[in-house]
Amino acid sequence: MEKSRGGKVMKDKEEAVDDDPWWWLVHKGIAASFLCIALFALLVRVAVSLHPYSGAGNPPKYGDFEAQRHWMEITLNLPVKEWYRNSTTNDLSYWGLDYPPLTAYQSYIHGLFLRFFHPESVSLFTSRGHESYFGKLLMRWTVLSSDALMFFPAVFYFVLVYYAGRPHGQKTDIAWHIAIMLLNPCLMLIDHGHFQYNCISLGLTVGAVAAVLSNKELVACFLFSLALNHKQMSAYFAPAFFSHLFGKCIRRQNPLLEVSKLGLVVLGTFALVWWPYLHSMEAFLSVLSRLAPFERGIYEDYVANFWCTTSVLIKWKRMFTTQSLKLLSLGATFSTCLPSMVQQIRAPSNQGFLYGLLNSAFSFYMFSFQVHEKSILLPLLPASLLALEEPFLLKWITFYALFSMFPLLCRDKLILPYVALSALFILIYHVPSGRQDRRERLSFNSFVTTLLMLCSVVLHIVYLTMQPPNRYPFLFEAVIMFLCFSQFVVLCFYSNAKQWALKRTIFMDKEKKLL
Repeated sequence: MEKSRGGKVMKDKEEAVDDDPWWWLVHKGIAASFLCIALFALLVRVAVSLHPYSGAGNPPKYGDFEAQRHWMEITLNLPVKEWYRNSTTNDLSYWGLDYPPLTAYQSYIHGLFLRFFHPESVSLFTSRGHESYFGKLLMRWTVLSSDALMFFPAVFYFVLVYYAGRPHGQKTDIAWHIAIMLLNPCLMLIDHGHFQYNCISLGLTVGAVAAVLSNKELVACFLFSLALNHKQMSAYFAPAFFSHLFGKCIRRQNPLLEVSKLGLVVLGTFALVWWPYLHSMEAFLSVLSRLAPFERGIYEDYVANFWCTTSVLIKWKRMFTTQSLKLLSLGATFSTCLPSMVQQIRAPSNQGFLYGLLNSAFSFYMFSFQVHEKSILLPLLPASLLALEEPFLLKWITFYALFSMFPLLCRDKLILPYVALSALFILIYHVPSGRQDRRERLSFNSFVTTLLMLCSVVLHIVYLTMQPPNRYPFLFEAVIMFLCFSQFVVLCFYSNAKQWALKRTIFMDKEKKLL
């Protein structure tokens, strides 16, 4: 009898674990694992922040560090209505605000923090190019706190939702997935080295993804609308969110009502964020015009996307007007993400949604107007969410995302953290080596991948030790761009094929259950 009762108690506990995801996390010890990994990830971020940043000691405009500091200066010392308007007190040619209003509010809050401890670092006019040790320390803390408060909880929320439906998942796999997301070398190098706040918009996006997976569509719309209002590049994910949610809505009893509810949440969130600029069309358009810098041209520097790579053969800027290139870019972006959208409208699924995020972000990175090296962070995010299913895809895109940013990070003097974080990622990736290695052997030709890796290593050495010919001063950057672009194209085709294969897989699984 005792044995029977004991067996019943164990069974009841197992059922409770399956029903309650929070209890399941405690039962598996995932919460403790997350805290340990998060603490280590914060220490790594602190170590990266000890190195130089974008534009350090490089007047007159310095770099992204000065841009972020200047936005704090402007938002603190000028009225809200003047933040995006050119004036004698706000020269937009000197790092004028060119992100949506939520970034401006974030700059204001961080500016209050800096003014409390070190007012000289954000005083109007006199703080231009401010580079005191204490000022830099405070700026670094704003990024670190943003990461800890936004990105880390979002990853925990995602893990809670994603693995609660998989009660038999191994603890080591879950801990590995957490480490892969929190110790992403690209995000750490850009935010804590180069200096930006991508952790906020990406954290909001991860939170929105987790809300979609847990069927909290209204929460997802709210969070993703905030992400769009923090960085307009979050639009890379918009087609995936739209197609998945629309596909789910049209299958419900009252599709029009469901779509209307989601639309009202989106409109309400945008209205709330944009409220100071909705008093007149002029004020609204003045902000909107700052978010689309078409005057810069279709690309800058050497970015591993379609326009920049093909410009070696096709001189896009000479052959077409900016208006024509805008239309070409829009058409190419929409047409390449359309198959992924159609698949989710026809057969929405959680797994298909994650692939859709990757494919949509790839389409924007490859074909949209004004893509930067740092934009590869956006396709990299859904690749990290899919890490358990697609470990090799994650490794490959991470390696070439890092490599595509290598010239930028060299200019920022971040070579040491670049090498260290690359080694750390490889070490973490190969911790549960059996599962990953088997998939790699099944998915890719080892000879080809080894050859490509050797070419990349040689290019790293050549870039650091040799001078390019005088006639072709950017030859090495161009070669790196070509290699990275070729790999992104392969991964893009692969992930689209995988998404379209999902419907067939789901159908076959249902057929087996019926049999």
